[in-house]
Amino acid sequence: MRLSLIVPCFNEQDNIFPFARAVAEVFPDPSDYEIVFVNDGSKDKTLQNLKELHRQSQQNIRVVSFSRNFGKESAIYAGLQHGEYISLIDADLQQDPAIVKQMTEILDAEPDTDCVCAFQETRHENKLMTSVKSAFYKMATNMSEVDFVDGASDFRTFRRTVRDALLQMPEYFRFSKGLFSWVGFNTKYIPYEAKERASGTTKWGFKKLLKYGWNGILAFSTAPLKLATVLGLLSTAFSIIYFIVTLLRKATEHIAVDGFTQTVILIVFFGGMQLFTIGIIGEYLAKNYIETKRRPVYLAKEILDYKK
Repeated sequence: MRLSLIVPCFNEQDNIFPFARAVAEVFPDPSDYEIVFVNDGSKDKTLQNLKELHRQSQQNIRVVSFSRNFGKESAIYAGLQHGEYISLIDADLQQDPAIVKQMTEILDAEPDTDCVCAFQETRHENKLMTSVKSAFYKMATNMSEVDFVDGASDFRTFRRTVRDALLQMPEYFRFSKGLFSWVGFNTKYIPYEAKERASGTTKWGFKKLLKYGWNGILAFSTAPLKLATVLGLLSTAFSIIYFIVTLLRKATEHIAVDGFTQTVILIVFFGGMQLFTIGIIGEYLAKNYIETKRRPVYLAKEILDYKK
């Protein structure tokens, strides 16, 4: 199979059939591609509609259904199995399958290009969300050993060599944007404009995006751990300066030093610093603890394959 489209699905019951029709319009020959739908523990009729599509469609439809919700990153990993070209695309039709065809044409025309990634040149979001995302990309690049391209998404098409590299990293806490940057390979970025969702609402609220971004920084940077050293040095410097200032004021202004108040302030200050740094260390230890269990990235309850 020349092209494999990986489509993570979480509560996308109304988008399954429109997505399949959109792909068929762009790729009229079913033998050129397969669609790998990964049902990520949906609570609606997503799986039921996927089974119906699998039963009646002339397209090559493969369905991997998780035993529960493992997250989009696990769904992407589950789909990385087949195809000369592999494309990651959402089911909500915000990402046009026609752009996938454009990506494959670039890979055909440019043998030295290993991956084509689409980025949103113009975001249809509020200014706060846009600013937060831009700030995250800058911070992540400065704090980690890999470069994060502002606006680059998971919407990309790549060769089997890139897929094989990704499969060599079966880590539990996955962050695809970082993984694609880490493995390297020649990547070409092309702009695209995200359309309105065909149906349903986004699953990525601000809180979830914030958690996702924080996990990405922890996965590709040890800078937060080094923050403990910086805070320790700053705290020591602060305490020395505070001590000198107090002595000078005592000698020149003859002030009465309220030892109890100062002691309480210092205890609260340094205690907060310690708890903050311990919390960061705890985040790394917790993730390392789960990784050492060697649990699978996902568990498939049911797999529907097509007739080859």
